[in-house]
Amino acid sequence: MPLLHRLVRTDSAVIFFTIDGVPCEGRAGDTVLTAVLCHTDRLRHSEFSGEPRAGFCQMGACQDCWVQLASGERLRACTTPLAEGMHIVTTRGRSHG
Repeated sequence: MPLLHRLVRTDSAVIFFTIDGVPCEGRAGDTVLTAVLCHTDRLRHSEFSGEPRAGFCQMGACQDCWVQLASGERLRACTTPLAEGMHIVTTRGRSHG
């Protein structure tokens, strides 16, 4: 079940991306964090405890929202704008896409 539910910008342009190989839709103006949490209840699992993480500070200071793209690139989900065709990987040790 998604952690976030869209209340605004429902008429913004659709941006297509994937989460762990699953096709998803976000909206123009979404951050990666917003887009992912509109589809799932977590951003990733902690590499230390294995517990689900969903970001913390929401301003790029805490390092809690790092995610990886299928290309291997790491980015801060809370400050990175969603881009068409992103292939986001939330499962450690696996790439999709």
